[in-house]
Amino acid sequence: MKIRGEQSMFCYQCQEAAGNKGCTRVGVCGKKADTAGLQDLLVYTSKGLSEVTTRLREEGKEVKADVDHLITLNLFTTITNANFDNDVFYDRIKMTLKVKNDLIKQLSSKGNLSEAALWLGDSKEEFEEKAKTVGVLATENEDVRSLRELITYGLKGLSAYMKHANVLGYDDKEVNAFMQSTLAKLLDDSLEVDDLVALTLETGKVGVDGMALLDKANTTTYGNPEVTKVNLGVRNNPAILISGHDLGDLEQLLKQTQGRGVDVYTHSEMLPAHYYPHLKKYENLVGNYGNAWWKQKEEFESFNGPILMTTNCIVPPRDSYKDRLFTTGSAGYPGCKHIEGETGSEKDFTEIIELAKKCPAPTEIETGEIVGGFAHAQVLALADQVVDAVKSGAIKKFFVMAGCDGRAKSRNYYTEFAAALPKDTVIMTAGCAKYKYNKLDLGDIGGIPRVLDAGQCNDSYSLAVIALKLKEVFELEDINDLPLAFNIAWYEQKAVIVLLSLLYLGVKNIHLGPTLPAFLSPNVANVLVENFGIAGIGSVEDDLKIFLPDTVSETN
Repeated sequence: MKIRGEQSMFCYQCQEAAGNKGCTRVGVCGKKADTAGLQDLLVYTSKGLSEVTTRLREEGKEVKADVDHLITLNLFTTITNANFDNDVFYDRIKMTLKVKNDLIKQLSSKGNLSEAALWLGDSKEEFEEKAKTVGVLATENEDVRSLRELITYGLKGLSAYMKHANVLGYDDKEVNAFMQSTLAKLLDDSLEVDDLVALTLETGKVGVDGMALLDKANTTTYGNPEVTKVNLGVRNNPAILISGHDLGDLEQLLKQTQGRGVDVYTHSEMLPAHYYPHLKKYENLVGNYGNAWWKQKEEFESFNGPILMTTNCIVPPRDSYKDRLFTTGSAGYPGCKHIEGETGSEKDFTEIIELAKKCPAPTEIETGEIVGGFAHAQVLALADQVVDAVKSGAIKKFFVMAGCDGRAKSRNYYTEFAAALPKDTVIMTAGCAKYKYNKLDLGDIGGIPRVLDAGQCNDSYSLAVIALKLKEVFELEDINDLPLAFNIAWYEQKAVIVLLSLLYLGVKNIHLGPTLPAFLSPNVANVLVENFGIAGIGSVEDDLKIFLPDTVSETN
């Protein structure tokens, strides 16, 4: 049975979903309908493979790490703006089906396996037909569909954290097993709304474990981030721009460009690489170029040299620079050269380096410096100073403004909100949401900058660690008693796992914008509102009255 009706596709996994309902002909991200269908099918086949691996574990049999990594990378590849290349999806579907078929042979019994576990299409035509029946709308009950997708998107976000940890040689069998058993449960029509609500919170719990693993991988490999001034200008050398999130890819590029007269600049979510002591030692890591991901068309144009996309977020490139845009890992775009390499393997960036030597130096688009590096170890090292500032009243409140940036004009709210905050407040941030305010001159409080950047969206764990430590220091029973408010911007699935993790940790009254997710049905949204106080955003003036009622009343 085909479930799309007259629609060419249906996708509502990101904040840009058309009309805040769903993209039905082409994705706002640029994803075409056939690509969306193949992504749906890759998720479906990953669920089927996960059902088999879960059954194997129940029988006491081993599931090898390369199978875990296959499922992790499958999910990561379907994250918004990661990969637009149909050939990649055909290949990954074929590989998943082959692995699944081989593992089924190891089962003691095939009894009670679902259609997803047993399906073994072997041609593009079969894939395309099957894709029409296995997407989001295949689940008819709106609330069950909503919860299944909420969990799926949380797992996609978790897969990103796990993949980055895997690259650095870190893994967690229990997290892998949970991800796969949960994918398998999403095929189980006997699970009702209450079961799925419980599974949603469990996903948040394991999300914390996944973020902790990545934090350990990053800090053990590269050292604890430290307060760092990052150059925003350019030098007169040919250069490579690296974007995305994968620190392992960055270090390999830095090693291969050393002594070759080629500079390396970070872009968007790669900015926090400058905060790590081990990466700072590379003299050819010279600065950050540009802003958040959505400005890349203009900024990639003016950079002049080659660009390496290590993960999401790709904006469909202009022809003028498409021939110097390279991808690797989960990222991909038709017509762009892909640098091959399995998880954790050495990659050869020679072609990018040689191209860089032939290109002009970057065109300067700004000057100055930006300060970051306030991950948990650095902030906790300043704990006495922070606590004294709170006790003296110099700091009245902390605002967590982590998350994602995006194209919508409504996101200017976050710039205006940051600028309007009283000078006795501090912003804690992670992710590309910071680009809405990290270049504002907001000053400091007794030497503590008013914007504390913990790093990538991958580093949101730091903000949770800081909050829990402050709760302990102030001897509070409830994290919600801290002078701490959450006003978070979201865009894609990594923000979803961060949200679920915060809910598991007991954080309430989170404001989420610029719109609430389209995949939340009214009933599921009500559960989040009633149990956790989740709210959207309003005007800056009205929201300040909610967050700072005493300050506003004093002002009035």
